Amino acid sequence: MTDTVSFGYEEVPPDEKTRRVGGVFSNVASSYDVMNDAMSGGMHRLWKDRFVRLVKPREGEDILDMAGGTGDIAFRLRSKGANVTVADINPEMLEVGMRRAVKRGLDGLVWTEQNAETLTFPDRHFDAYTIAFGIRNVTDIPAALAEAHRTLRYGGRFFCLEFSTTLWPGFADVYDWYSMNLVPRLGKAIAKDEASYRYLVESIRRFPDMERFKAMIEDAGFAQTRAEPILGGLVAIHSGWKI
Repeated sequence: MTDTVSFGYEEVPPDEKTRRVGGVFSNVASSYDVMNDAMSGGMHRLWKDRFVRLVKPREGEDILDMAGGTGDIAFRLRSKGANVTVADINPEMLEVGMRRAVKRGLDGLVWTEQNAETLTFPDRHFDAYTIAFGIRNVTDIPAALAEAHRTLRYGGRFFCLEFSTTLWPGFADVYDWYSMNLVPRLGKAIAKDEASYRYLVESIRRFPDMERFKAMIEDAGFAQTRAEPILGGLVAIHSGWKI
């Protein structure tokens, strides 16, 4: 890692980014799901459905859902019969997810506080590793990808759903204006937290584009990597296999 990393448009020491990102998600945990609906017009639900269809969870297999927080992906995986471990660095996000699971009457989920860069699981422990809208907030992304590779069994698969850079002319300009001007205002109105949502928008701008992130996944040791753009790359699903 370098001496500094990006926190939105700021450059800060790595430890400070980890601390400040933790503060962001502690602040937004209670309103996170409502804000997701408001910001995407509910489309995030369709993106997550598509993501899980590509993962193809199977009865009885072991899946780690990293940065799984409020449970959106885990609930979908569990409905297919997979054994799901939900991991997140933020305890407030996990608490929201556990409450949601209780309301749905869902069992069979394991909830654990974990740092994606230093997982406590043994080598070759999971059949699949999923992470949705979480990788861009990791301080050391190559370290997190290396941990994903380490904890997967041979033949295991890695799937990541994340914002990226849309390649559609015109739409990119509209989205830039929307995200920089309206999303922080929605954060202020709904979550009572404009600053956290300004950071989340800025973090999207600083995240590698589809091809660069695909190369990072390959550098971590994954094979047969691919990137599937959604809305021209506004959102992308990256995948790879441990072979």
